[in-house]
Amino acid sequence: MRRAYREDIDWLRAIDRTTQVTASVCTGALPLAAAGLLAGRRATTHWAYRERLAELGARPVAERIVRDGKYATGAGVSAGIDLALALVMELAGEDVAATIQLAIEYDPAPPLHAGNPEQAPAFARERVLGRLRAREAAGTDPLQT
Repeated sequence: MRRAYREDIDWLRAIDRTTQVTASVCTGALPLAAAGLLAGRRATTHWAYRERLAELGARPVAERIVRDGKYATGAGVSAGIDLALALVMELAGEDVAATIQLAIEYDPAPPLHAGNPEQAPAFARERVLGRLRAREAAGTDPLQT
């Protein structure tokens, strides 16, 4: 493990002791799991990396947002808005969350039903996985960047 990455993991462990909620979106769940913070907990991440969560001791689930204790994880990057609104609703109330949702005009209506691996066509899954694996081979592994 790279020195800078070890320092990041140490920082996550230290800051986690002071947080009310520790949250991540997309592959941000991987460093949390690597730090041991998600050990035995339900968590989610980008669908192509869910198995890595299991390797790091978490219990991966195919859900858009997951809350387990003080830990909140969001799937792919677009789930970040859903997770943020859920946390705002929990911490500040539904009125505040609704106001934010309107302010950012968050009213998703995707043009395709290909936003998760269960619905996406096989060619799209293969392309995404191919690109992610190529990035990993080039040294941009989410646990090492």
